[in-house]
Amino acid sequence: MVAISLIPTPMGAIPMDQTSLSVYIALISISILSFIFSKWLDYLNDRNKSPELPEEAEGIYDEERYRTWLEYDKAHGRIGSLSSGISIVLSLVLLVFGVFGQLDSWLRQFTEHPVVLALVFFAVLGVASSVISMPFSLYSTFVIEERFGFNKTTWKTYILDSVKGTLLSVLIGGPIGALIVWLFYAMGPWFWLYAWIIVSVFSVFMTMFAASLIMPLFNKFTPLEEGELRSAIEAYCEKVGFKLNNLFVMDGSKRSTKSNAFFSGLGPRKKIVLYDTLVEQQSTEEIVAVLAHEIGHYKKQHTRQSLVLSILQTGVILFLLGVFLNRPEFSLALGATQQSFHVGIIAFGIIFSPVSTLIGIGMNMLSRKNEFEADAYAKSTYKAGPLVSALKKLTSENLSNLKPHPFYAFVNYSHPPVLVRIASLESQ
Repeated sequence: MVAISLIPTPMGAIPMDQTSLSVYIALISISILSFIFSKWLDYLNDRNKSPELPEEAEGIYDEERYRTWLEYDKAHGRIGSLSSGISIVLSLVLLVFGVFGQLDSWLRQFTEHPVVLALVFFAVLGVASSVISMPFSLYSTFVIEERFGFNKTTWKTYILDSVKGTLLSVLIGGPIGALIVWLFYAMGPWFWLYAWIIVSVFSVFMTMFAASLIMPLFNKFTPLEEGELRSAIEAYCEKVGFKLNNLFVMDGSKRSTKSNAFFSGLGPRKKIVLYDTLVEQQSTEEIVAVLAHEIGHYKKQHTRQSLVLSILQTGVILFLLGVFLNRPEFSLALGATQQSFHVGIIAFGIIFSPVSTLIGIGMNMLSRKNEFEADAYAKSTYKAGPLVSALKKLTSENLSNLKPHPFYAFVNYSHPPVLVRIASLESQ
């Protein structure tokens, strides 16, 4: 005899067999434990902050700038805690009362087409998520970042960014999502393989062309003009045998005074981008050192390495997804009355989240190793001093955390803490 249990929902009680009930309990437990783990990490990180200027901060922060960082970090911590608190409460409400299943049942009144149903389901969740998160985004941008002198985003830019982001999600994410849903219902056990091929091709395409096709929709890219800086960069690139075809300055100051630089693309599509704020805040030697670090990533094949690992990881996840979604217990555990792709994928995402966290930790470990290698490349082919100086300026200008808790950094940081990087660069 199969045991049947009932879960409460706003529309009544939904029966579940023992397996679905176990999944239901696991979903709630994982959500709560993930939240507790995240808050524990935040607690460790807060406890690690010194109220007084640490000795190691010499040459990076002065007393006044350090106090500003403490206030900045505290302000973001408060809004982050409020956001995560509301998020876990809403998540538990959705799980406990079977809201995902209720939404599925309600939408089935209008369409039973599996692809259309899935797209509308995720569209509703996406709109709801945006509405809930928008106040926090607005407060962070126009209150906290404004208060500390970082914000340069206008209301017009913010609205346009939101509209463009939504349109891209619809125009790009919609067709790909529809294709993946169709594959699930049409290809049976081979769904994961076809989906993997499609996602992999898309990932390679985006790696090669995102900086050329997508990012210009949000920022202006201008070739670095002739002068001392470009001459110094060209001389360095010639020295290390790096073919410099695409060197651009991006109008990062359009949104923030914070600065950065990045490398994107593969082969002839590779592109180095400097924020205009970086060009303004750093000396020629410091900028060349930062660029040497980025070229180090290229020379050490880090972009290709990360792409290959990401594709392999996606393949494993899609294989597991195909196995899990064919089990109705995952949909039933969320209050659905029948097995469906879109409800099951929500359950899978929660069940898989601890594994995703472990994978994220592994990827962060690899990323930190790559950052050390890129630093070492810059040191050996250029100079350590200008890169150290650049890192100190970036830390101070961006109000970055000098001394995060080691375990917090181990879990969350894709780059080594700045003091660790500086110590490595200054070592023999």
